[in-house]
Amino acid sequence: FWFMWDDLVRGAIGGLVMADTRRLRDCFPALDYFESSGLPYAVAVNHFEGSQSYEPEDVREALSVPPHVPVVIMDARERRTVVESLLALVGHALDSTPE
Repeated sequence: FWFMWDDLVRGAIGGLVMADTRRLRDCFPALDYFESSGLPYAVAVNHFEGSQSYEPEDVREALSVPPHVPVVIMDARERRTVVESLLALVGHALDSTPE
């Protein structure tokens, strides 16, 4: 669905890239898209029971995510962590907006 991304992000304040630590390579196309588009983004590492946990800085390094981009740990099944991830994205988007 890459051909639809420009239409999907029209009017968006940013994007949340979901990262599965078992398949980090799958994140690179989305990261490249947001980097090249200039749209603010954050990375949410989906951690759940039974999966190996990693520190946000370890994931940042593995994905070569710039220091100004938020990397958060979440469990997509838990509303609280989803809301926290979205708030991190919105905060980053507001900080990225030129005054």
